[in-house]
Amino acid sequence: MSRWTMLADLERCVGCQTCTAACRHANATSPAVQWRKVLDVEAGSFPNVNRTFVPVGCQHCADPPCMHVCPSTATRQRPDGIVTIDYEICIGCAYCDVACPYQARFLVHDPSFAYGPAMLSETVRFDDARMGVAQKCTYCSDRIDFGLENELVPGIDPRATPACVNACIADALIFGDIDDPYSNVSKLLREQRHFRMHAEVGTEPNFYYLTGQANGAVDVLPASAPALLQAQSGRVRTRGVEPWHQEHWNWKAAGNFLCGGAGTGLFAVVAITALNGAPPLIGGLLALGTVALGLSLLAFKIGRPFRFVQVLRQPRRSWMSREAWVAGAFFPVALVAVWFENQTLLIIAALLGIGFLICQAMMFYASKGIPAWRVKTIVPLLVATGFAEGAGLFLIVAAFMPDLQPFAEPIAVALVILVSARHLAWRVYFDELGRDGAPTKTLEIYGVFAPWFLVTGLVVPLWLVAPGFVLPSFAPALFALAGLMTLVTGWIFKLILVTRAGYNQGFALDHTPVRGFGAAGPSVKPGWHSH
Repeated sequence: MSRWTMLADLERCVGCQTCTAACRHANATSPAVQWRKVLDVEAGSFPNVNRTFVPVGCQHCADPPCMHVCPSTATRQRPDGIVTIDYEICIGCAYCDVACPYQARFLVHDPSFAYGPAMLSETVRFDDARMGVAQKCTYCSDRIDFGLENELVPGIDPRATPACVNACIADALIFGDIDDPYSNVSKLLREQRHFRMHAEVGTEPNFYYLTGQANGAVDVLPASAPALLQAQSGRVRTRGVEPWHQEHWNWKAAGNFLCGGAGTGLFAVVAITALNGAPPLIGGLLALGTVALGLSLLAFKIGRPFRFVQVLRQPRRSWMSREAWVAGAFFPVALVAVWFENQTLLIIAALLGIGFLICQAMMFYASKGIPAWRVKTIVPLLVATGFAEGAGLFLIVAAFMPDLQPFAEPIAVALVILVSARHLAWRVYFDELGRDGAPTKTLEIYGVFAPWFLVTGLVVPLWLVAPGFVLPSFAPALFALAGLMTLVTGWIFKLILVTRAGYNQGFALDHTPVRGFGAAGPSVKPGWHSH
């Protein structure tokens, strides 16, 4: 079986963008979309400047995170390693976009043409099936399939080779079968130094970067080499290389996590208090309504909302699909449980709600393209946040319901424990980001948020709860205020997590290639903080 691979020779690429133009022409992509593009990475200070042109696009990973997270099975991997998208079943949720560490996914909701009104050539080639769904480079799989059907060799015969490779004026792009030890790509990988971008993420991309002869003589460095090496390690001046904020998970997506955590947390508290005699109906219905509100916001966020049922297709891999399945069981069981006050069903529904909350936390963890989300400590942080919000929401409701006020004091004690656990989880999470590395802007945003989170999310709730135990007449109001602060702080944190701190991976080079009489430079990873 073949495994198609692309190589980019960084010593040859001249940054002419011919591959970008050829890709756009061959695939009729809109002006806002570049399946194949070339980065311009410039480092150093005059006169010692290093400049490298880096072709990027879908890396057709051997272990593609975009496929694992896709809830509809629209993203698939062919036996030859090419990752494809079925436009007919994609729902446009953009989960694959935040899961991709290479910023290779695009989601376009409205037609866009080069000069405003569509030209005849654009009208003829316009594909409405791509609107509102994910799209990306396919390695020109139609050309490869045509070539194989006609006994042509992809990577050798132009009619069976990706358009970008055919168009490259410097022969900097090479395509072939890496499973064939005698192929062009296998030979070059044996002969030249190479690396794969973001190899530390573990996606095993089928896209390699060549940087020089592997078995050549040791370079004799010019007298300026030390200064050049020092300059290359300096500040990077570039645009489109450093991490930028993900574009498709907006406040509507954040609303699902805000409401989902608070609603399931509240239902767990309602179930626990119901076992001790509290009426579950009002609190339970409020919990269900909160979760339902969050899920309903997604209908206004996904590109193809009328395909929402496709989200159920992939429970084996996708946490989004699992979230949908758990929600489908949670709502009817919970509704029957609170309506008939059935304690057994309340426990089952509470466990389903906790499962829903865990699914939401794991959705972040599976998003390998967002460094602030993919760390394992985000899971206990979001679970603790959901429980704390649920306890806070219960105390707000209890302030207006005399039947629930006898249960306010023990839940206030639980709130103290939960906000403390939440803050501990936050510290562990924040420390892990600083230790293992994250985009600089993410850490800057969290650095501003951290003191505020300490005060409003921990100190103020504790300060409000404490006098409630010695001033019974003021207890309902104090507990409710503490609950409100806990809820608002949790919601603001998740809103920041999604809409402010969600910077992607950006691009990086393990080292820069030799240029002229220069020397191979160190790694380049702009906009990134790491120890």
